[in-house]
Amino acid sequence: MKKLFGTDGIRAVAGEYPLDPASVYELGRSLVGLLRDEGLTPEVLIGRDTRESGEWIEAAFARGVVDEGGTAHFAGVIPTSGVAFLTKTSAFSAGAVISASHNPYRDNGIKIFSAQGFKIPDAWEERLEAPLLQAGRRNPPAADGSRPAETRLIDRYEDFLVGRLVGLRRAKPYKIVLDCAHGAASQIAPEVFRAVGCDVVCLNNNPDGKNINVACGSLHPAGLAAAVVREKADFGVAYDGDADRALWADGQGRLLNGDHTLYILAKYMSTLGSLKAGAVVATTMSNLGLEKALRRLGLRLDRAQVGDKYVLEKMVELGANLGGERSGHTILLDDCPTGDGILTSLKMLETMAATGSSLAELVDGFVEYPQILLNVRVSGKPDWAGIPAIAEAIEEVRTEMAGRGRLDVRYSGTELLARIMIEGEDQSEIEALAGRIAAAFKKHIGA
Repeated sequence: MKKLFGTDGIRAVAGEYPLDPASVYELGRSLVGLLRDEGLTPEVLIGRDTRESGEWIEAAFARGVVDEGGTAHFAGVIPTSGVAFLTKTSAFSAGAVISASHNPYRDNGIKIFSAQGFKIPDAWEERLEAPLLQAGRRNPPAADGSRPAETRLIDRYEDFLVGRLVGLRRAKPYKIVLDCAHGAASQIAPEVFRAVGCDVVCLNNNPDGKNINVACGSLHPAGLAAAVVREKADFGVAYDGDADRALWADGQGRLLNGDHTLYILAKYMSTLGSLKAGAVVATTMSNLGLEKALRRLGLRLDRAQVGDKYVLEKMVELGANLGGERSGHTILLDDCPTGDGILTSLKMLETMAATGSSLAELVDGFVEYPQILLNVRVSGKPDWAGIPAIAEAIEEVRTEMAGRGRLDVRYSGTELLARIMIEGEDQSEIEALAGRIAAAFKKHIGA
């Protein structure tokens, strides 16, 4: 079983194990060894977000790659999906992204992509982390300083994004507000949307290494909603730190999530005949309202466990080309092997232009069920089946909700949190039921 890799790579406080210089260096060396074992030439692409720790982690990781005989290439600050795309379409055998996505700036992480642009399988992650788990690991040599980005790589990624927008013809340009979360989208997203002819208003696109995700972006979209109304914009987009997710504000400032994205794109792609397998893949966190709305369109919702990695696995299994998460990760598999917030934004813009509809009009027919999500900080992640009070609380709520809603309880893949999600017809009822389970977690394994 993996000990260091979660659902989105290794993530920790920057400078602390397993994101201390020695571990990062060993991970770079370990990746080269794995690639050679797999018969691949160790050409590794590295990209990062805007956290102040990104440069030294990049340098330590690259030093490990080079010392083991590999070659490191540098994309600089770039969305996660940019590394996935470039790894797949260039002569790189792996891609590494240094980012902690929506987490605070003190955290960072490393996630690895295969030559196909997919996140590497669990078995590879176990092999990579093995040297990091050994006692008495060597001290790393001094890492070289941060390397300049290869601008041709950024240009190729931007050209790809611009080329994904089909049929944008409008006498008056769309006016959009972009909240870049002071993250990886800060430079690229405004350039792309101006290149396709939009009138762009930018928020939070001045990263200083510490302000990533602070009171902005997809975690805090209220400012975006207010700006859309103030600017009389057609719609707004909020990205997270590594720009692999996107959330929306329509022209009236109403906030929309990843379930709305899947509904809008599924309906549009279905009319074009481009939606494969007659299905959309989401997770256990997606709203029951999405499932029912898709059913009325003659489409199926298939659920995977939480994590865009598992959404992708289910998509490949079913032959589907659209999937995602309520949190804003959307995978358009015909275009890119991982979630890309900027790409998704362009496809939403295309849908608006092709249908002549506003974002608010496009979500007609989708009614969300009341939902509550509680996060309980825990001291560990034991199997709660062996803790009678927690197991009984969960089973009692599941029995009470049978046929009237949904319950999902899981541990976070990246933090010491128990996540409790309940959907139902009555908000006060689901709040009470979720509180009952949360109380059991707090009492028995609360931090």
